[in-house]
Amino acid sequence: MQKRTLGNSGLEVSAIGLGCMGMTSAYGPPANRQDMIALLRAAVDRGVTFFDTAEAYGPFANEELVGEALAPLRDRVVIATKFGFDIDLQTGERRGGVNSRPEHIKAVAEAALKRLRTDHIDLFYQHRVDPNVPMEDVAGAVGDLIAAGKVRHFGLSEAGAGSIRRAHAVQPVAALQSEYSLWWRGAESEVLPTLEELGIGFVCYSPLGAGFLTGKIDEHSTFDSTDFRTAVPRFAPQALKANMALVDLVRVVAARKGATPAQIALAWLLARRPWIVPIPGTTKLHRLDENLGALAVELTASDLQEIDEAASKISLQGERLPENALKMTGL
Repeated sequence: MQKRTLGNSGLEVSAIGLGCMGMTSAYGPPANRQDMIALLRAAVDRGVTFFDTAEAYGPFANEELVGEALAPLRDRVVIATKFGFDIDLQTGERRGGVNSRPEHIKAVAEAALKRLRTDHIDLFYQHRVDPNVPMEDVAGAVGDLIAAGKVRHFGLSEAGAGSIRRAHAVQPVAALQSEYSLWWRGAESEVLPTLEELGIGFVCYSPLGAGFLTGKIDEHSTFDSTDFRTAVPRFAPQALKANMALVDLVRVVAARKGATPAQIALAWLLARRPWIVPIPGTTKLHRLDENLGALAVELTASDLQEIDEAASKISLQGERLPENALKMTGL
């Protein structure tokens, strides 16, 4: 398995990680627990060392799953989890909005350690920026957890360039996690240059556009009522129909390379920067193997130029998140 280091942090992870959210939430009913434990352990057997979860996924169910699956393999893996939503730590009730008060961050860390069955969190992200808590206070709280040995590295998720700079000045940020793919490239204008300047890694969630870039979704696709994509503007039938031009482009490159569209989408991300690590999620072993196959796909400078030139001529439709969720992002 190829490895990558997240910026200047020294945190080394597999070049492709595994996003675990969809195993318990967001994409319809939870998958079978024992099947997911087997999938997580199979990923480790294949060399995956980087696993992404969060208290909000469930809430709590995802961390509990990851903890059970990876506890016997703890010395072989890097576990990333998150704090920052206003969730009752006893009941799991979502109270709405965000909460990054320092005392809450520390309580979330203690609860996550128990659910993950570990004595340290390798990478602890602020899930969303809290406009009511100075970023310096957030970074300081995570710094305290690092000093106590409960957290190894500090991360941010969906933060803008200004927030990244403020946090990094107090406690070095190892990685930013945000959406990035051929379908959504909003990080390229300000965030990517900031990460490069500061030596911060970039962990890309939804690197396959929540499944769209696999070529398995079109305007006739339907989703379970509990699938978040039912509320996402870019998954509306008309937007999907318009955006298929991007999938067609990826298919052309895939055919030439003897690869799948998903593998081309991931290979494109891997070619952008050596400190970019995509974390595609899946509940299927054959999809895990397909995604890892992207590491064997080499896109030349000519391939990348062709993709960028063709993509620049495609007018993509639909916001990437519902309006209320977009308000909580800094990109």
